[in-house]
Amino acid sequence: MLCLAIAAAACAVPVIAQQDPAQAARTLEKQGKTAEAEAAWRTLARGYPTNPEPLAHLGLLEARQEHYGEAITYYKKAFALAPTMPGLRLNLGLAYFKQGSYAEALAMLEPLRQAEPGDLRLNILVGMSHYGLGQFAEASPYLKQASDADTQNLTLLLTLAHSCLLSGQYPCVVDAYHRLVALNAESAEADMLVGEALDEMKDKEGAIRELRAAVKANPKEPNVHFGLGYLLWTQSAYAEAAQEFAAELANDPQHALATLYLADADIQLGKMDEARPLLEALVKSEPENAKAHLDLGVVYAEAQRNDEAIREYEAAAKLAPDDANVHWRLGRLYRAMGRADEAKAEFAKTGDLNKAANERLLKIMSTIPAKQQAPAVP
Repeated sequence: MLCLAIAAAACAVPVIAQQDPAQAARTLEKQGKTAEAEAAWRTLARGYPTNPEPLAHLGLLEARQEHYGEAITYYKKAFALAPTMPGLRLNLGLAYFKQGSYAEALAMLEPLRQAEPGDLRLNILVGMSHYGLGQFAEASPYLKQASDADTQNLTLLLTLAHSCLLSGQYPCVVDAYHRLVALNAESAEADMLVGEALDEMKDKEGAIRELRAAVKANPKEPNVHFGLGYLLWTQSAYAEAAQEFAAELANDPQHALATLYLADADIQLGKMDEARPLLEALVKSEPENAKAHLDLGVVYAEAQRNDEAIREYEAAAKLAPDDANVHWRLGRLYRAMGRADEAKAEFAKTGDLNKAANERLLKIMSTIPAKQQAPAVP
């Protein structure tokens, strides 16, 4: 009888396991046996097509392997069967988010956030979904709430600051700047951020001051020298701008914009021989850069290398057909060469382009309500 009891007990184990295949699949999943767990859940999904649990688990296993498309397929099937299944809406929203399908992620996550408005993770996910869609004004409130809840999170604070900057909410940017400085007094990112904001607010002096602080805080910060140099260039401070562009190139020798504006600053300073090799290299590496062709044409024209100058001007005109400056310079060169008819044609194009630009401006101004227009000058 004892032998029979032992034999019966031994036979009972596989019988119980066969009776609860879902538990066996869960056990395999917990043990990290992904392939075996997937096979078990697939078998269950085929055998019980109206049961959402196998589909939800298959979605989870795919998501853990970063197969988000496959995960979404399984989650959607489970969601159609059981939309209130605990955790399913969140997992589907996360899969959409990680795949970059931000609109679909919002559709899943926003109802959860409304149900739990104080949930930090949901505020971040909803805010970042709006951010991913380029809806920066909509993203900012969620990111601010999340940042207020996690005050030491520099990455989150910087994302909030950029969202505010890109949506024109400059007081929010300045507030984020002060918080960044409080967390890290030597933050070059903070100085660059407020410099960009001040520039957008048309406070050039303030922007330059902040970008100088950014350079001082971290002279190796990518683009920090270029940002300062560009602002100085817009203020016609070409000598100092050239120094900043050169410093950016010392950090990143392949920085195309720093190369272009360094060459342009050299042209403004009359340093044609220094500008020429920079521009010649740039038009080879970036043949679609209209400004590089235009500036190289200026250099060649100054050196009376007229055929080469015409070639570069024509390349610039082809790439930027609405740039009146290109046709004006080409017209001047033709006139200096005694090619009057060609000069006349280019000057006519210049006039037409300027007239078209003025007409576009007048059309825009005519649509502005009267109360927004500037008062007439007596």
